[in-house]
Amino acid sequence: MEKPVALGVDIGGSHITAALVDLETRTIIEHSISRNAVDSQESMEVILLAWCAIINKAFDGIAHLSRYVGIAMPGPFNYEDGICLIKDQDKFKSLYGVNVKHELSKRLNIPAENIHFINDAAGFLQGEVFAGAAKGNPNVLGLTLGTGLGSSICIQHKATDADLWNSEFLDGIAEDYLSTRWFLKRYEELSGIKLDGVKELVAYIESDYLVTRVFMEFGYNLAQFLIPLVRKYKIDSIIIGGNIAQAFSEFSPELIATLKGNDINATVKISELKELAALIGAASCCDLSFNNIA
Repeated sequence: MEKPVALGVDIGGSHITAALVDLETRTIIEHSISRNAVDSQESMEVILLAWCAIINKAFDGIAHLSRYVGIAMPGPFNYEDGICLIKDQDKFKSLYGVNVKHELSKRLNIPAENIHFINDAAGFLQGEVFAGAAKGNPNVLGLTLGTGLGSSICIQHKATDADLWNSEFLDGIAEDYLSTRWFLKRYEELSGIKLDGVKELVAYIESDYLVTRVFMEFGYNLAQFLIPLVRKYKIDSIIIGGNIAQAFSEFSPELIATLKGNDINATVKISELKELAALIGAASCCDLSFNNIA
């Protein structure tokens, strides 16, 4: 690579975001972020055309042979070969079985070996390991807490999707207890009041002791979920992202106290990079020096 620069791309069911990342400083290059809406129900040609437009825009001024791309992509997906395996979901049906790496290489005039893929949940954690809250930590667990439960695990600096959302937990699965809907359901059980989101709960923290109880229960439940994982994978750091991370100060005292009470000394931090984590994590897949020491 002539210059230590790569394009990080974050693809979701309704959007694409791309940004150039300086692999030497491990930061987003100023003013290089490009975004656009993409309808994942469209044909393969329409979707790929929209992706290529954003990628080319972000690469403006960089020679084709010097273009390196890391793409954070939802699964199921063959990340090594670049083949989309998404089906029976409400997105990207037209891409099922398509070798996306080869299609992008052809349309972008970029060598296929310069295009790398990573799971989107793993991309978030890879970004934090490469340049954020988990920098320097070899064994890290990442959770994105929001409408659903995203999870990834990084062993010796290499992150992969942990797919823990449907793990058996308490009287159901992990996502039943570690997502926005649990907060709203539990508060309604205790108070009889329906709320729209966790942000509203935080607003009532000073005036309603039931809110404090809900956050304490969440912190305790999260600790119980984490304890066996930390022990199994010898995790030394836990990174929390997603919308619920904004309320970290409300549930973290109970979370950390319960972990320590069970002789778990892993550090618990919130994401430093936030929405930029997946972009930086995806771009880091192009840094062969980082990936070879990992």
